[in-house]
Amino acid sequence: MPENNLPELRDIHLPDGVSPFPPAYGWGVVLLAIIALFLLLKLFFFLRAKSKKRYALYLLHNIYCNDSISSVVEMSAILRRICVFKYKEAMVLSGDKWIEFLNSKIKKPLYGKAADLLVNAPYIPENSKGYSRQDVIAIRQFCKEWIGENL
Repeated sequence: MPENNLPELRDIHLPDGVSPFPPAYGWGVVLLAIIALFLLLKLFFFLRAKSKKRYALYLLHNIYCNDSISSVVEMSAILRRICVFKYKEAMVLSGDKWIEFLNSKIKKPLYGKAADLLVNAPYIPENSKGYSRQDVIAIRQFCKEWIGENL
């Protein structure tokens, strides 16, 4: 007859449940990676926005003011390029509406002969003497402030 082993058997006891705290170190690494990625994306977008502004100011700085008409045409082109990027509705504006739009986006608007020069520069002959160097300097300062406030 087989031996009676039943008295030696004990009930099965399940282990205690796994506690969610303290979390494993891997979750801390994942959380830090997500925070670092978020901060890097914020930094990337900040530098990207600043680089557009720096590039536009660099282009403006490299325009020589010795020839008033061609330099004003280049400054107007820079403003148009910014509007293509940021203000889609301004791409089709011309004449007084173009100046009104530019003046609406800045604290210190452009008026007088300088505003007329900015509007009419593409249509004025290169050797025209109707505008002074001071008008070109006023347009350059206006462009610099406009880029600073809008990019």
